[in-house]
Amino acid sequence: MNNELCKKLGIEFPLFAFSHCRDVVAEVTNAGGFGVLGAVGLTPETLEIQLNWIDEKVKGKPYGVDLLIPENMLDREAQTTDEELKAHIPPEHKKFIEDLLRRNQIDPSDLWDRTYDDRDSSIMRPEGAKKMLEVAFRHPIKMFVNALGVPPADIIEEAHNRGILVGALTGSKRHAIKHAEAGVDVLVAAGGEAGGHCGEISTIVLVPEVLEAIKDYDNMHVLAAGGIATGRQMAACMAMGASGVWCGSVWLTTAEAETTPTVKEKMLKATSANTVRSRSRTGKPTRQLQSAWTDAWSSKDAPSHCPCRCKASSPAPPWRKWTSSPKAGTRGRRRSPPISSANAWA
Repeated sequence: MNNELCKKLGIEFPLFAFSHCRDVVAEVTNAGGFGVLGAVGLTPETLEIQLNWIDEKVKGKPYGVDLLIPENMLDREAQTTDEELKAHIPPEHKKFIEDLLRRNQIDPSDLWDRTYDDRDSSIMRPEGAKKMLEVAFRHPIKMFVNALGVPPADIIEEAHNRGILVGALTGSKRHAIKHAEAGVDVLVAAGGEAGGHCGEISTIVLVPEVLEAIKDYDNMHVLAAGGIATGRQMAACMAMGASGVWCGSVWLTTAEAETTPTVKEKMLKATSANTVRSRSRTGKPTRQLQSAWTDAWSSKDAPSHCPCRCKASSPAPPWRKWTSSPKAGTRGRRRSPPISSANAWA
């Protein structure tokens, strides 16, 4: 498994671990894979703290950083306040959410008083993104990954000048070609099985399509992503021609992960039949665990999805209440395995 991409990055095997938890990133990197820190939700100051900690733990071993930098955004330099976001939420959405929480024994009385305390949309705009990248580039990262569209040309150029590979997520061959034309080095072909935002094309269909689409572009690599959690699944993806695999959800239930106990319980109890692709969280399709929340938003009585400016803000405070409430979860719990001793890849 020590292929060309492994040699470029200085890793032992092509297992890429995307996580918002620095402990997971460090553990996978130290085990010989490649940890990638998801920096959405961080500020330049907190990113500096996280990367300093990782540097201390991995002692020179390679890792990367993942950011959300959109190609286009209306009013890109404006910072929307919490109050402005709340003002865009239609009354019928508020009532629907409050009633839904009450039906599931969750108190909604302080719902709209809660803040979006970990939201910093400035990092998705040019100046904010520049500050985040300045922090990342001060550290010995080996790859920068953009999770939202084609990375801006100036960022690709600066990364390459520093000897840093540039990666990007893609959900179709059309997007893959755009990335290739822009000079991206590593494509993460994320199928519809992937947790979080995802497309409609399954991983086993998408990976060969992307490989075929970029075959005439030199020095590009494709990582398979979406529904990959075992060694045999990784082997299958590499048999299709992928240079490795990119995994995210599988790390959420490890001992190192910062996932809340309630969410861990839900994930460990769930089976492959218990996920749905729903717009109920951000207004765009995301794969998540099926629950009374997703069922309610897919019912005929549910309001239409919020307009663009509030589609991600409407569910934010109630989503935190929902995911932290045992009443909205499932019973039963299994112990979370540490990454260092997990046998899922056997």
